[in-house]
Amino acid sequence: MMDRESIETLKEINHHKQEEYCTTRPAYRQGRKLTAVKVYTINNESQHLYIYGVPQINLRKELKNLCTKYGEVFSINLVSDVKREIFTECFHIHYKRIQSARVAKRLLDAKSFYGGLLHICYAPECESVLETKAKLAQRKRDVLNRLHKK
Repeated sequence: MMDRESIETLKEINHHKQEEYCTTRPAYRQGRKLTAVKVYTINNESQHLYIYGVPQINLRKELKNLCTKYGEVFSINLVSDVKREIFTECFHIHYKRIQSARVAKRLLDAKSFYGGLLHICYAPECESVLETKAKLAQRKRDVLNRLHKK
């Protein structure tokens, strides 16, 4: 268990903070559930995800089972050096494909999990240089394919 001082010295990265829900959209633009307004570029997206809000009751196996529904998982690791709520844990999930991470993020964010509310965010800082190059090359191929289909 960590004391209060060590929790305050943990790193906190701006793009990991959960944004407030947007309540100023016109009714015709508002979907069925409230969402935050956040723009992602290909550089912000990643096959690496941080999952915050997992209750601290040894749920690694259950979390892995939940995440494998959306695609093949390379690894799942406990992250100890990030700022988080008391009695919760943060996990780093590494998916094989970036599309799996996109789907998992969209469907798992703000979902209840064993009494805790999950917060999912991309973790591009965990990518290697080769993973980043592959991600950008894949995006380029996808865009070129879409342009040639027209």
